[in-house]
Amino acid sequence: MTEFSDDALALITTLKMAGVTTFFLMLIGTPLAWFLAKMKSRSKVFIEALVALPLVLPPTVLGFYLLIAFSPQHLPGQLWQEFTGQQLAFSFSALVIGSIFYSLPFVVQPLQKAFEQLGTDYLEAAAMLKAGPIDRFFSIVFPMTKASFITAASLGFAHTVGEFGVVLMIGGNIPGETRVLSIALFDHVEAFNYSQAHSLAFGLIIASLLLLSAIYLLNHKPLKINNNIEQS
Repeated sequence: MTEFSDDALALITTLKMAGVTTFFLMLIGTPLAWFLAKMKSRSKVFIEALVALPLVLPPTVLGFYLLIAFSPQHLPGQLWQEFTGQQLAFSFSALVIGSIFYSLPFVVQPLQKAFEQLGTDYLEAAAMLKAGPIDRFFSIVFPMTKASFITAASLGFAHTVGEFGVVLMIGGNIPGETRVLSIALFDHVEAFNYSQAHSLAFGLIIASLLLLSAIYLLNHKPLKINNNIEQS
């Protein structure tokens, strides 16, 4: 009963971490993807490589350097402690910040591709009709790339749920604070509690499969342009 309650608590922490992280990923990743899609400078390749680095970098490497940065002995950790009065390392906030770094390419890349394929005809027509940048985004860009936004948010959420190395390095294993499902699964395996480990692992597999199936189903649907856009 205790193991079940501990795993339920880990599930709540995981969903909370993934939800908050996805919100900030979309907030940060959308303008970054737009910037990269419109960028013409030679430095674009370097910025794209920097954003995509977590795809090839071992999670423990990223987690190690984030742990150093989050410690009170270094500037990011010092500033955080001065403003909040709490240590950043081994906190829920550290999990969210680390997850943003680690899952960023899963949000930026789908959006960047969608923005690059969007074209400029509708945007130029809207600009001629005196539509502002925000109006053009919500009236034209978002409706025409909505599937990519859903894909980006889903991939960011799913990737955050499955994190292990980064969250273990910067968050530790504090129940109710930083203990997430991937760490709970590792604890069960380490304790030779394979039945509970099977339950968590199988649940994560099914949830991931259903989410990916929904994403592929969405991407296989034909693109439909908003009627209001066509009329304008």
